[in-house]
Amino acid sequence: MNSIWELETFYRKRNIVIIGSGFSGLWTAIAIKEKYPEKPVLIIERNAVPLGASTRNAGFACFGSLTEVIADAQKMGWEKTLELVKMRFEGLRKIRDYFKNDEIDFELTGGYEILNNDEPLQQLDLVNEKLKTITGLDKTYVLNQQKIAEFGLGKSEFLVENPCEGSLHSGKLLQKLLEKCHELKVEFLFGTEVERIDENTDETEIHISGKLSVKADKVIYCTNAFSSKFLEKEEIIPARGQILLTEPIDGLKLKGTFHYDEGFYYFRNLGNRVLLGGGRNQDFTTEETIAFETTEFLQNHLEKFLKEVILPGQQVKIALRWSGIMAMGSEKTPIVKQLSERQFCAVRLSGMGVALAPKIGEMMADMV
Repeated sequence: MNSIWELETFYRKRNIVIIGSGFSGLWTAIAIKEKYPEKPVLIIERNAVPLGASTRNAGFACFGSLTEVIADAQKMGWEKTLELVKMRFEGLRKIRDYFKNDEIDFELTGGYEILNNDEPLQQLDLVNEKLKTITGLDKTYVLNQQKIAEFGLGKSEFLVENPCEGSLHSGKLLQKLLEKCHELKVEFLFGTEVERIDENTDETEIHISGKLSVKADKVIYCTNAFSSKFLEKEEIIPARGQILLTEPIDGLKLKGTFHYDEGFYYFRNLGNRVLLGGGRNQDFTTEETIAFETTEFLQNHLEKFLKEVILPGQQVKIALRWSGIMAMGSEKTPIVKQLSERQFCAVRLSGMGVALAPKIGEMMADMV
């Protein structure tokens, strides 16, 4: 049994309970508290620190490579694609409005995409025209062949540059968001698993580990790939992203964030080291999982990509390997909606949580 002190503080009823303390959960809490400062907001997180994709991504501040935008437009149409690109672009701008570059190691080094055929270049002018109203640039994507040699990417045919993108430190961004939440008096229960939720006419009851419960007027799921437990009717496909990080490399030429093959491969410099992730299109079935593991097959494949594409002719050692879990669907549009009278969700960020979460938080604050 709990004491009266616990029941009247940590486990008391709140206006809003958010499940999940990744980027979407934290930005949602901030947006709600800024709009309704008097409303008590509690975030419940099952891990000691935010997990999923938020602390395990590649630290890209990007809104879509040329081939990714073309592929999305072919699949979803230009209206949905541009709406998504706009959300990402404005989300990145909001991050920079909130935090100084040195607080989150933000570097506007440019985003690049390696192409090995010129087919996407035929649509360069069309895509630039479409994105003009979003980025304010006549040419968001520019062919920049001279940087192939500058970056040591000698085996690449074409290099497309996007000056609006960069990189950041995901861990430091999460820490700053947590600081902002504490400043706004958002409350937390870490290391606490949500087991089920009962919705009644006048409130919801969130049953948590240890046979405890917390009541709330409204509940918001920000659990991304781990939402199938709660949102059985929504199309949420887990997608594991595996990553490796090299030891320091003397004279590393690489600088910026890079995409390859519609974004299925992504790499960047982290100081004088190379961080490389992706390749799940080599083994889609195995990578549709919520298991935080790396596989020998995919790690070997990434090492081969590292030696053949990024650092041809160089011998490098691997310092770290890890994985994060994203959430995908047949379309890349996130699911941000009201599920019932008292339950809402902001999930399925399709590997773009860094950029999308700030805007999704605003949308959810308007919704609740």
